[in-house]
Amino acid sequence: MAQALPPFDLYGTGAPASPIVLSVPHAGRDYPLAMRAALRVPPEMLVGLEDRHADALALAARGDETMIVQRRARAWIDLNRSEQERDPAIDTGVSAKSMPVATAKLRGGLGLIPRRTASTGEIWRRKLDGEEVTARIVQDYRPYHTALGGLLAAARARFGVAVLLDVHSMPSLGATQARLVIGDRFGRAAPSRMVARIEAEAHAAGVPVALNVPYAGGHIIDTHADPACHIFAVQLEFDRALYLDTALDQPGDGLIATAALLRRIIAAVADEALPRPSAIAAE
Repeated sequence: MAQALPPFDLYGTGAPASPIVLSVPHAGRDYPLAMRAALRVPPEMLVGLEDRHADALALAARGDETMIVQRRARAWIDLNRSEQERDPAIDTGVSAKSMPVATAKLRGGLGLIPRRTASTGEIWRRKLDGEEVTARIVQDYRPYHTALGGLLAAARARFGVAVLLDVHSMPSLGATQARLVIGDRFGRAAPSRMVARIEAEAHAAGVPVALNVPYAGGHIIDTHADPACHIFAVQLEFDRALYLDTALDQPGDGLIATAALLRRIIAAVADEALPRPSAIAAE
């Protein structure tokens, strides 16, 4: 029997060429047939859950860094939620009594399996069998996290440090608000000097930036950052209007400039992460 393909695309092979690892977990546009049959709304109405074409942005910025991109749609399973965030309102495999304290995201219908969106309301026509949800965890969720952990470990082994840049996109926050939000879990996932380098690149590009508000980073950052072992992680949320067309559907005229900004951020973080030649010579 042929081995099933992984649910993600991997860019870069062999030994890592950089301490930076890029992750794009929410840009997937693959809506499996089993999902389509269970939805009460057309898949096209769930585009708002996607980090629309964030993979195109990251690919345009990528040099020789290793990068992992999930193909499955976020509506199928959300890689940035804990396995514990199963929603008893749609998942027969859990009950409210057996669940830990529900997170705000779970209460709002955006748990491990999203239940609703603000624009469409409830998205499923029926409850999902617990075995269905478990299968998604085993086949689509865990492989991504296992692969990402392995990529970071390989970078750490080669360079003595690894940095995860988790690339996302967000709806516009308003004309006077940030257009790039940096999430470092309030200083727990990355050194302040590294975050300051990212902020400086955004300011130099004329892109308003915010730190941790309203997005501080989610489960991916929490899970894979290990500063004590020199594995750091930062979530980057780009305003979709920066790089998409006016319909916020396809890559637009701003893609080149936004990718150039992301490229400079990658370079700045790598520069900050790696030891200075003068420091090595002095040892």
